[in-house]
Amino acid sequence: MILIFVTKITPRIEYTFEFIFKARGVDVELTTDKVRFLNYPGTRLNYSRVNIAGVQINPGAICFEEGCLPKEVSWSKTNPWECLSIDGVVDPVASIFYLLSRYEEYTCVHFDVHGRFPFNESILSIGGNVEKANCDRWANQINRFIDSAYVVGQEVVDIIPTFDIDNTFAYKLKTGRRMILSLVKDVFLGNKTRIKERSEVLNGKKDPYDTFDEIIRISTKFPGTLLFWLVGRSSKKDRNISVENKGHQDLIKSMTKCIEVNLHPSYASNGEFKVIEAEKEVLTLITGAKITKSRQHFLKFQLPTTYRSLINAGFSDDYSMGFAEHVGFRSGTARPHYWFDLSTNEQTSLVIHPFIYMDGTLNEYMNLSIEQSKSRVSALYQEVLEFGGDFSFIWHNETIGDYGKWHGWSSVLTHTLKLKK
Repeated sequence: MILIFVTKITPRIEYTFEFIFKARGVDVELTTDKVRFLNYPGTRLNYSRVNIAGVQINPGAICFEEGCLPKEVSWSKTNPWECLSIDGVVDPVASIFYLLSRYEEYTCVHFDVHGRFPFNESILSIGGNVEKANCDRWANQINRFIDSAYVVGQEVVDIIPTFDIDNTFAYKLKTGRRMILSLVKDVFLGNKTRIKERSEVLNGKKDPYDTFDEIIRISTKFPGTLLFWLVGRSSKKDRNISVENKGHQDLIKSMTKCIEVNLHPSYASNGEFKVIEAEKEVLTLITGAKITKSRQHFLKFQLPTTYRSLINAGFSDDYSMGFAEHVGFRSGTARPHYWFDLSTNEQTSLVIHPFIYMDGTLNEYMNLSIEQSKSRVSALYQEVLEFGGDFSFIWHNETIGDYGKWHGWSSVLTHTLKLKK
């Protein structure tokens, strides 16, 4: 066991050291007792500016503070640490807390058009650092610094395919005013391809977004596969088929028999507790299952508002932690971890499950080719394999069918699923 001396035991200290040590199977205990620390015969870490025995890391202030104030943050290479400098102090422990808690998102004042924290506002946007599992790298470095015999081996990684169902079908089950307006638009624009496809689907041909048999096939090989279904009321950004449609309900029920179906809270629901709760109730009634997991539509969330609403609505797990604009590790790790709410200065009950990449990130945001995407995904997998966690990623039912601009992209998914030998 490692005994750690600190001048004050805080919720932030407990949270961060649990990630650094206990998540790696290392037992630790915190103490403010100098005498006990000096007399301890085992391995010791002095995380204070007090000059006493033991391996020492001089701490920054962030883990001993309350509240959330803007910080001067930069990347630093100061022997022996290559981590963040926060208000002029190079501290790997503070660096881990800063990324893991998403501190920079609380102090951000510039959001994108969807109200999201922008990737280019993140310290991770500098030097390709977002593609490194920085919190795990620093945690391993701290363990080796304390005990040079600490050996880091490649870990067993679970591949977790997840699918967002934003548009269940391109044409099927779309009726009434919505179908008429869409048809009029296609006629007005002279889109003969869509007019032909719609006619063929209405006459029994398979809908181009109907890839649900393929998703079921994937789930038989990867039992951890998850679905996140958009069931919110129709709006400009929430365009799925109404769940009042019996055919839509029947499909959701049939998929529930094979794969865990979870909520994809609508764009309009962000931070609106009553809306999230209503959508959860709708999906619960359809599936007959307890709904405890979610991922925000458009990956739209703000801290702490969105996560508080999820907790209040009875969710235990969220899968939104990643950037839309770039692949990588938004919270510095691929490991599930509890959300620490900086505004209340406490660890919450909500478990955050980071995802590593999204289909649209590769194709639409980063404009990578199919082969470039495969190479990027392989490198990200190696990072997780070395430093631990789950290799979780996002696809959509309409993107795996090689339809339209997604022609050939199913090979990237196939490549991902073959990474685990």
